Amino acid sequence: MTTQTTTPGTAPAAAPAVSGATRGTRWTLTRILLVAGAALVLVSLVRIVTGSDQLTSEGQIGAALGLAVPIGLAGLAGLWSERAGVVNIGLEGMMILGSFGAGWLGWQTNPWLGLLCGIGFGVLGGLVHAVATITFGVDHIVSGVAINLLALGATQYLAKLSFATGDAAAKGGNPKQSPPAGSLGDITVPGLSDGLISVQNHHWFLVSDLAGILGGLVTDLSVVTVIAVLLFVGSWLLLWRTAFGLRLRSCGENPIAAESLGVHVYSYKYAAVAISGGLAGLGGAFLALVTSHIYLEGQTGGRGYIGLAAMIFGNWRPGGLAMGAGLFGFADALQLRNGGETVHSLLLLLVVLLALLAGWKLYRRALWQGVVSAVVAAVVLVWYLLTDTVPGDFVGATPYVVTLLVLSLSAQRLRMPRADGMRYRKGQGT
Repeated sequence: MTTQTTTPGTAPAAAPAVSGATRGTRWTLTRILLVAGAALVLVSLVRIVTGSDQLTSEGQIGAALGLAVPIGLAGLAGLWSERAGVVNIGLEGMMILGSFGAGWLGWQTNPWLGLLCGIGFGVLGGLVHAVATITFGVDHIVSGVAINLLALGATQYLAKLSFATGDAAAKGGNPKQSPPAGSLGDITVPGLSDGLISVQNHHWFLVSDLAGILGGLVTDLSVVTVIAVLLFVGSWLLLWRTAFGLRLRSCGENPIAAESLGVHVYSYKYAAVAISGGLAGLGGAFLALVTSHIYLEGQTGGRGYIGLAAMIFGNWRPGGLAMGAGLFGFADALQLRNGGETVHSLLLLLVVLLALLAGWKLYRRALWQGVVSAVVAAVVLVWYLLTDTVPGDFVGATPYVVTLLVLSLSAQRLRMPRADGMRYRKGQGT
């Protein structure tokens, strides 16, 4: 009996579980800059060869950033929850609640109060998920799916009550959308923005591409986007550089060991899932107040699920999650802004990446994977050479194809928190 009690609860058992989440390739600042530089050179070469100047234009980068923010916030919400051991499939529903709350209060008062209301509605959804999974032990997937269905039905019903009659209807509301709300404001750096756009328009190799990217980051930048960036940085600092973060992550790795060391596991799980709901609600509020200035039924468009995919791609870490969200936002912006011709240029970029992947796999003696990558690269190259554009149906599916491709290529290095999705009961280790 003594052996059973001591083994899962001793301090040495907790340390490897938490530190294991940080093992593997260490992405130092130098390595990140080298990878980013190599990617920029590759994209610039593709732009020169194909003549698709929109690939790195200021408008393309700005649109990609706007599309990436709600996905990134949904992914960050999932990261908080799953790092504490609670799978949150209900992110889509929490985003729906956030978009409704922001649209409902935003048009009646001011958009900042609407933003806070959207966060509050998301927290409410998170607490419902926490009660179901943490207190009552409901299966996490079942609870998340139920929240998605309940949020959709509840907001449809409330929208009919709130926007279809009276002053709301007179100002443009209807059963599927709210009246328009005010703007939260944008940020543009005067002088710098115009100068960068001027350099971009020269279409110089690498220099114009860098100017276009920087121009997209300083032109018409939403205040909520800045807040989202700060939330990513703050989440990394809080979860990986504080005692609070260590305790929270220990709840997702080995809650029995954490409990034996004095961590109140229930409290940390509740806090993580409530924060998760608030972040998802903020993502929904972004869609309602920044993207469209109204609540619109169905405007989340599955971004909660895509955020989960970005979180998995990022290996449950903020930096990788941000890259995944940015990649999806970039692909989505391409198909929305430029259509088949610009997406066609991405085929050449895909050929190069697949060829590099094939060479790497063959070098590592992964013969089967290397051959498959080489064959796919050859097929895509033939497709690129024999066509001038990409069919419209495929253009619309570009972001989802990119997501599946990235997830399939990164799946081998992923490691979720060890106790993610497991039912926990206080004192079960004794």
